[in-house]
Amino acid sequence: QQLSRRGGRERERGRYSVVVGAIPGPNLPRDTSVPSTVGLRVAAGHRSTCFGSQGNRGRKRFNEEARGPDRFRGWIGRGRRNAFTRRANAKGPEGRAERSMSRNIRERRGRGAAEDDDVEVSVVVGGGAGKAADSPPRKGGLLNTELYGVPATDLCAILSVYFVQGSMNLSRIAQSLFLKDELNLTPAQVSLVESSSYIPWTIKPIYGFLSDSLPLNGYKRKSYLQICGILNSAAWIFYAYYVDSPVMATVAIVSSAVGTACSDVVVDSVVVERSRDQATAGSLQSLCWMSYAAGAIVSSFFSGRLVQELGSRGVFKLTACVPLLTFLFSFALHERRVRGAESKKPLASRVSDQAKKLAKAVRQPAILYPTLFIFMFQATPNPEGAFFFFKSEKLGFTPDFLGQVNFVSRVAMLAGIGVYNRSLKQVPLRTVFKWVIISGFLLGSTQLLLISGYNKTLGISDEVFALGDTAVLTVLGQLSFMPLLVLAAQICPEGVEATLFATLMSILNSGSFIGTSLGASLTSLFGVTSENFDNMFALVSTCLLLQLVPLFFLKMVPADITSEE
Repeated sequence: QQLSRRGGRERERGRYSVVVGAIPGPNLPRDTSVPSTVGLRVAAGHRSTCFGSQGNRGRKRFNEEARGPDRFRGWIGRGRRNAFTRRANAKGPEGRAERSMSRNIRERRGRGAAEDDDVEVSVVVGGGAGKAADSPPRKGGLLNTELYGVPATDLCAILSVYFVQGSMNLSRIAQSLFLKDELNLTPAQVSLVESSSYIPWTIKPIYGFLSDSLPLNGYKRKSYLQICGILNSAAWIFYAYYVDSPVMATVAIVSSAVGTACSDVVVDSVVVERSRDQATAGSLQSLCWMSYAAGAIVSSFFSGRLVQELGSRGVFKLTACVPLLTFLFSFALHERRVRGAESKKPLASRVSDQAKKLAKAVRQPAILYPTLFIFMFQATPNPEGAFFFFKSEKLGFTPDFLGQVNFVSRVAMLAGIGVYNRSLKQVPLRTVFKWVIISGFLLGSTQLLLISGYNKTLGISDEVFALGDTAVLTVLGQLSFMPLLVLAAQICPEGVEATLFATLMSILNSGSFIGTSLGASLTSLFGVTSENFDNMFALVSTCLLLQLVPLFFLKMVPADITSEE
């Protein structure tokens, strides 16, 4: 305000702000209580707003002072540099302020930003030390808008990762048909190859340790997202052009899963960082799962039809384009660049400390027993590979219809989440697990009707029965999966929440890997092949009976935990 009144009008010059401490009095004397270089800037600054020769001299000196005393030549420069050195070496608050000012000037000069720019001086009149200048307001525009307190660009980067995860269903049917038809694998071999996708998900804590402790190119998040997007895309390109054996197929599947799993961990960290309060966290999680569901539903709807039009390898080429969304949107993510090591403690020491805390927490019975139950619940055998062969070979379902079945399962998954949130959140988890296991056995037995062909006796075609059976079992499967997530979240103690939850999710995925592998072993044991389905009824019956085993371990689940808590 003083500068504006003295000069007659305010001139906004330059991008940098220097906030000066309390100035005694309404005027701007040259000999102020702050360091002399700042006083010179203030005096020159108010003269730079004037007209005529005085304004020209003021602006010239203002720019010279902004560049620092070392820019003057001759005896004037030497004298000013000597004075500047004495002030910088002085003890007390004046010396510290002078050295701080010198560092700021050097940083600006190194960026080449203060070479020809004036410095805008903000004066705090009437008390206390100066405060840091506020950053300039953001310009308007769609990209600078915020939703739930999160910038639109950051939100696009977050949602793109979840959308890509859901869109990986695009290649699900193509992959199974490729392994069955082009590599001529048996149902047991297909199950084993496809189950390899669970392996990268069993080491999720490692991705978290790397992202938190080892910045790449100065960034902890966006660099990893970019690498994950490229790796995932490269894996599907390799699948489309070079895979001709089960080993190469396994390498491609694992590489793609590494990119997906690592990006999942990284984006979860971003969501946690952007969640300022409970309402924001809930809104962000809802948007994330909506994005995942949108990708899953859209990709499932076209998955079968694209196989008929493009073939399996053509679908792999199209799938390779999807992870590039993660790579592209990662550039829009706002992240502070890390300059140097943020912690002087070695990475190995930090990992060791966290591992000790994790081991101490897991040894507690209140955590150990529910963890074992989560693993056993997921480790029950699953004959999914054999059932896919039965539908495609025995029942003659086309890829287009298999895509419709996959689409129905994704829609039913959303329905299962809605049913759980609406009706089961206040029910104790032990009760939910008990009735889900019993209902799963009874409703899963309807698959025996399809295998035996009894559904035709009831006047229900194979296609209609398969769609209805898939919808019901998917809803039930989601009703069993949601309590597992709740249980994992509830048993995490303070101090190791993120690490322990990631570890529990790794254990859950390990159980899924074991369950799929057991299903493949039973498929081979019962002699079910792509041409022989005589023992398919016995295989599915055995798997259904083994799914009742977790009932005997329900006491491991605390009786008083509900989702509402």
